[in-house]
Amino acid sequence: MNEIKLHDNVALTENMKITEFMTDKEIILPRGQVETVVEIYNQGKALEVEFANKNGQTYALVSLELEKLMLLHTDCSNLTF
Repeated sequence: MNEIKLHDNVALTENMKITEFMTDKEIILPRGQVETVVEIYNQGKALEVEFANKNGQTYALVSLELEKLMLLHTDCSNLTF
């Protein structure tokens, strides 16, 4: 597995019940939800992930174990301009 770095896009590997940022409302983040790594803890064993809406407004910041995330790759090697 490749090392996840700051600002990488990741996806959840399972559904997750969390508390929404600022409202304290409980919501379910679905498996496959794609978001961004904003902090790395304990030599990459845990990550802080920011969940934002389509307007870029953060609605959740969640610390997650590495096993609950999948690194997403973008392969641009075959693109021509």
